[in-house]
Amino acid sequence: MGRRNILVLEPYFGGSHQSFLAGLQKHLPCSFHLLSLPARKWKWRMRFAAPYFAELLRTTAKYDTVLCSTFVDVAALRGLGPRWLREVPLLTYFHENQFAYPVQVEHERDLHFAVTNFLSALASDRVAFNSRYNMESFFAGCEEIVKKIPDMKMDRVGELRRKSTVLYPGVEFAGLDQAACAGPAGDGVPVIVWNHRWEYDKNPDFFFRTLFQLRELQVEYQLIVLGQSFGQQPGIFDEIRAMLGPRLLHMGFEPDREKYYQWLRRGTLVVSTASHEFYGMSVIEAVRAGCRPLLPNRLSYPELFPADFLYEDENLLQHLVAGSKQKRLDTLAARQLTERFSWPALAGRYEAWLNQ
Repeated sequence: MGRRNILVLEPYFGGSHQSFLAGLQKHLPCSFHLLSLPARKWKWRMRFAAPYFAELLRTTAKYDTVLCSTFVDVAALRGLGPRWLREVPLLTYFHENQFAYPVQVEHERDLHFAVTNFLSALASDRVAFNSRYNMESFFAGCEEIVKKIPDMKMDRVGELRRKSTVLYPGVEFAGLDQAACAGPAGDGVPVIVWNHRWEYDKNPDFFFRTLFQLRELQVEYQLIVLGQSFGQQPGIFDEIRAMLGPRLLHMGFEPDREKYYQWLRRGTLVVSTASHEFYGMSVIEAVRAGCRPLLPNRLSYPELFPADFLYEDENLLQHLVAGSKQKRLDTLAARQLTERFSWPALAGRYEAWLNQ
């Protein structure tokens, strides 16, 4: 049997979506053909990527399998596209779901996008989610929406469960494993790493206010703040330099991956206070670099790391105090915690899912 020809439709080609597809292409023995659009205007992508791709596919040859991301309305794609789209396996990979995606005010959530996810899953032959938390929050949202449908009661969630699985997105560790440290480790002073997006759903207020308390307890620490910032960001970031200035080793987005890895190598603890996380690749990378994880006991984290590394919100300060007395993870411990998330460990499962 020759290499399978797999068509990938990605209307939001950037960030984790882009790195995921790069990993698939590098580690799987398949021929991937990509149709993509830049990672912007996600609402427009969800509404109109399907008819856009359907038109392009009218003049293409038939593929063995089609793989879509959650920004494709799969039901519309199959209805509007050429006949062969209804004859080949069509798979959807859920990096996120719109039932659980955070909004600042819950009553402002546009359920049309969540319903699009629901119908895409129904129209797909197989579905995979990037975490169990992502999958279960999606099913819970589907069950709630089904209860609200007037006059047309249906039970389709069981059908979705039978064709769904969890496939963690693989992480490339080669560059990280070879990276040096960004500087001297210091005189036993712990280095706390924050490497998340500078947005409200990562709950930076809770994190930094707890660090201010840690300072008041006269606990010594240094801080590395990484992650991408955007035009609008939580106001707490404006206070950090004034409040923690001498403790700051680095603050800002680091686009150079080698330099980014070097900063991770300097960390002792990596902390998340997220109120939203479908997976947690930035934490996995930091742990691989030797940072001891300190993570909320919710979202995707309990399925990724043992309970010893989890905390309840009311106990974060005491966990930080205790963590400040611990050393970095050694190489063996870091690899034991993260190797199952590597592409070599996951590639076989992806190949089976795609070729099933």
